[in-house]
Amino acid sequence: MIFDINKIRADFPILSRKVNDNQLIYLDNGSTAQKPKVVIDAIENYYSNQNANIHRGVHTLSQEITVAYENARITVQKHLNAKHPYEIIFTKGTTDSINLVASSFGKKYISEGDEILISAMEHHSNILPWQQVCEEKGAILKVIPINEKGELIISEYKRLLSEKTKIVAITHISNTLGTINPVEEIIALAHVKNIPVLVDGAQAVSHTRVDVQLLSADFYVFSGHKLFGPTGVGILYGKEKWLNELPPYQVGGGVIKTVTFEKTEYADLPLKFEAGTPHIEGGIGLAAAIDYVNKIGFDSIATHEHELLIYATESLQKTEGVKIIGTAKNKASVISFVVEGLHPFDVGTILDQLGIAVRTGHHCTQPLMQFFGLQGTIRASFAFYNSKDEIDAFVKGLERAIKMLR
Repeated sequence: MIFDINKIRADFPILSRKVNDNQLIYLDNGSTAQKPKVVIDAIENYYSNQNANIHRGVHTLSQEITVAYENARITVQKHLNAKHPYEIIFTKGTTDSINLVASSFGKKYISEGDEILISAMEHHSNILPWQQVCEEKGAILKVIPINEKGELIISEYKRLLSEKTKIVAITHISNTLGTINPVEEIIALAHVKNIPVLVDGAQAVSHTRVDVQLLSADFYVFSGHKLFGPTGVGILYGKEKWLNELPPYQVGGGVIKTVTFEKTEYADLPLKFEAGTPHIEGGIGLAAAIDYVNKIGFDSIATHEHELLIYATESLQKTEGVKIIGTAKNKASVISFVVEGLHPFDVGTILDQLGIAVRTGHHCTQPLMQFFGLQGTIRASFAFYNSKDEIDAFVKGLERAIKMLR
């Protein structure tokens, strides 16, 4: 498929709207990505023509939607290059996926004095669940430090790995800094000591093609809404070995083989971890989103987004008073910055009046903000449907905001 930015933008209905009488410029993709028409159509078609519950009915609608939902699982499996469809667990999102692993893994494998290893750049969703496990089990949370550029200090990571380390949980790409972590190396180092690794791929899946077998990740998690799919649906990939050994996270309808008042026998994968009626239309919509981005091609997406990153970085560096936070050599199309003497919220509010959507605040990474001595930053995060013209308008709007606030 030829990368045609105008054609791509036409696939996203929301990009044509105006905000505060200005053309919308959406630069908050790190928070959630916009949805192409094919995803919207897939959800509408489900409710218009397919609505029924899955796995339990003999009637036509139930049978049809069960096939469609399980085909969506296969779409995700192929996209991640997982070995088996049953290694793909549908969840509510990245947060839910991490909580599932933390709860089930912690219940079975974490004891007093054990250590769990995360990094200084983690999203709160990959901090709090592990903190909770540590509090419940008397374990210790260890943190891989970063340097001033926002890069992991790998020598410190190697030092922290020990016989007490029971699991490593690491972000693939920082939602605040855009740093792309060397997860393949991180996993390989952990596996030398037979330590499993969970990778938070929430920010990675929209920027790069993920191959879980190549990474050899034990667990890989992400949210559908970051991958141009619906909100409320996410994925937990887990190696068959681990998913079979972990106890169920939630129990109820759908996760059983047999139930008596004396004993319950739980279902095989993947149903073992999918209690209750799932977000059926979410899974269908996510599959439609995956098909869409694969038609565009991740090589084309990566090339375009890298050009946007370089162009925006150079433009911001020329803007008086702007300091970029996170200057790692290997970055995704995310830029966090501060403006000397100005509060991020004030800058973001004026940009919004100009129709420009950016993120302001701590981005659910308060420990990271503390490392840099900041209350928060302004974050512009780009997707493949963004353009250099939008970046020009963004920088011009930023300059206007700075003049107004000084």
